[in-house]
Amino acid sequence: MSVRNVLVAGAGIAGSTLAYWLARYGIDTTVVERAAEQRSSGSPVDVRGPALPVVEQMNLLTPLREAATLARSLTAVNSSGGRIGWIPSQTSANAVEIPRSSLAGILARAASAHAEVVHGDSVLTLHDDGQGVEVTFERSAPRRFDLVVGADGLHSRVRRLAFGLESQFLTHLGLHIATMPLQQAAADRTVLLHNAPGRAVAVHPTVGSEVAAFVFRAPPRSNTRGQDMEQNKQLVIDAYSGMGWRVPELLDRVRHSGDLYCDSVSRARLDSWSRGRIVLVGDAANCVSLLGEGSSTAIAGAATLAHELGTHADEPAAALRRYEHAHRKRVGRAQRGVALASRMLVPATRAGTAVRDVPFRMWPVLASMRGIERPPG
Repeated sequence: MSVRNVLVAGAGIAGSTLAYWLARYGIDTTVVERAAEQRSSGSPVDVRGPALPVVEQMNLLTPLREAATLARSLTAVNSSGGRIGWIPSQTSANAVEIPRSSLAGILARAASAHAEVVHGDSVLTLHDDGQGVEVTFERSAPRRFDLVVGADGLHSRVRRLAFGLESQFLTHLGLHIATMPLQQAAADRTVLLHNAPGRAVAVHPTVGSEVAAFVFRAPPRSNTRGQDMEQNKQLVIDAYSGMGWRVPELLDRVRHSGDLYCDSVSRARLDSWSRGRIVLVGDAANCVSLLGEGSSTAIAGAATLAHELGTHADEPAAALRRYEHAHRKRVGRAQRGVALASRMLVPATRAGTAVRDVPFRMWPVLASMRGIERPPG
């Protein structure tokens, strides 16, 4: 009945963190990742709060800080590029903002030093007989594991196979997000943000380059990530047609991009994150991210699951209950703030944008009164 070997589906932030810690607890761990190589796109994300001690214990805090973004402030601009005002981009001095691809890569390399990692393959079927799970793969030979973990993201195949269709668990929040690397040196140290009703576009400096992010209101579509890239490009182009600032230039880059990430912004909610010998972690279980905080939640949740399994390997059912009980408290707080965050980032009306811009106009005045200098850029 004990857990001696585990399959982790997904080599992203949650999956790699989990694999590292399971292996360190002495559990034989295999990671299977559908992608043949790591995605280079994705908005910068935060490592903060309960995730910081986890990465510090992995001896990764220094490389994370070395790969951190250059951004120190967030500046709102109008359609002609004039600066409306700015606010700090971080409220915690200890938090690390880092490109998602850099964070995923650092965690994946740490995991691969301790666990078996198989790229270019994915889970095909799962059969849980109560004592373990028989797994077939798209390419590899069938194998048996004591436990299977779905760390394969918002559109998790493990969740679909073990729990049911994603339509039962995902709630579309009315937004879509698309990101792409710009492959040009960052000329600034501030995130530039421009809004029109129902649309926001940001250019974010990172180490050596910039990332463009489009967040816009649109009706739900079935699994945007599964759409053809040309369809996703057209979705973005149609949404941002007619906007000013750098948008025409950015849309031209969208047309020619070979690395555009696009997906809906959704919230995942399940009554239980485990079913027998199958459990979910990260976005597959509790996607809440809009402003980058989901990565910290994923790291903390993966570390909690690994700790419970590693210290109670002979009681897997109890370990899974303890993991869920502890981590749901973090997730609940994060999920409650998603709706407000979406309204702040992408106001639906011009009046809403004007209200949202008030802090950008007020902060420089308050900062000057307190002797706080604006970060360079």
